[in-house]
Amino acid sequence: MKLAGVRLPGDDIVHLARLDGDTVQIVTDVTRFWTDARGWTARAAELTGEALPVGQVTFAPPVPPSARVICVGLNYRAHAAEGSFEVPEYPTLFGRWTASLSVGDVPVPVPTGEAGLDWEGEVAAYVAEPLSDADPAAAQTAVLGYSTFNDLTARRAQKLTSQWTLGKNADRSGPMGPIVTADEVGDLRDGLRVRTRVNGTVVQDGNTRDMIFGVGDVLALVSRTFTLNPGDVIATGTPAGVGYVRTPPWLLQPGDVVEVEIDRLGTLRTPIAGRDRQADPR
Repeated sequence: MKLAGVRLPGDDIVHLARLDGDTVQIVTDVTRFWTDARGWTARAAELTGEALPVGQVTFAPPVPPSARVICVGLNYRAHAAEGSFEVPEYPTLFGRWTASLSVGDVPVPVPTGEAGLDWEGEVAAYVAEPLSDADPAAAQTAVLGYSTFNDLTARRAQKLTSQWTLGKNADRSGPMGPIVTADEVGDLRDGLRVRTRVNGTVVQDGNTRDMIFGVGDVLALVSRTFTLNPGDVIATGTPAGVGYVRTPPWLLQPGDVVEVEIDRLGTLRTPIAGRDRQADPR
C-alpha cells in the first residue's frame, strides 16, 4: 500500500491519503495519523467509497511538522571508497529540517554561489512507534515503510565547515516520494536496486545490499541518545556515483531533471530551477 501527503483545494492542512494509481482516499490529517500510525494504516487499507483524482490534490511531504529527518552519510561501501573515506565504525549522521523537504515534480533552486546541486538518490525509512534504547531487531520492526528520497546537496556550503548542516538544508532540496508499507518492500538487506538518472543518463546504479549500516542498526544507535518518535525519518545513504567526485565534477544545473528509481518504491522526479524562482509552487 502507498501512503502520500496531500493538501485539498483551498486547505493548508496536510492529510495522509492512500494512493491508488491516479486516485487518492483521504485517511486523516498528517499529525493525527502519526499518533497511531499502525491503526490508521490498517484503516487506510479498508477504505472504500469515492476517491479523488490526483489532479484535485496537491502532494506534500507525508511527515508531521515535529519530524526529525536523520540522514546517514557514507553508508554504501562503494560510495565511501569513491570519496577516499575509510569505512566508519559508527554511521555518520546529520540532520535535515522539515522545512527543506518537498515532493516529486517540485522545482528545486540552485542556491546562490553554488556551481550546481549534487544528487544523492536513496531510500528513506519512516518510524511508526516510539523507540528508546531499542535493540536493532525491535527498531527494524518499528519501521512503517519506505520511500524514494533525494538528498540534494549544496557542496560548496557543505564543505565550508566540518559540519554538513548548511549544505544539506537548501530550499526544497529533500524531495521524497510516497511511503510504501514495509510488508510490500521487505528487508533492504535482501537488496533493492537504486538508480539515479540526470536527463535520462544513469549516474548511480547501486543496491541496498551494499549498505554498511542497516536501518535497524541506525535506529537502535540513535535511540540510545534520544527517543525516536512516530513520523521521524531515516534517510539511509546514497550509493556510488555522486557528481562532485567526478573528473570534471558534474553538478545539476537549472533546466536539468533528476530521477531516483528504486525497486518496489517507484520513481521520484525533480526539476532543477534557477535561484530567481523563489515561490514554492506547492
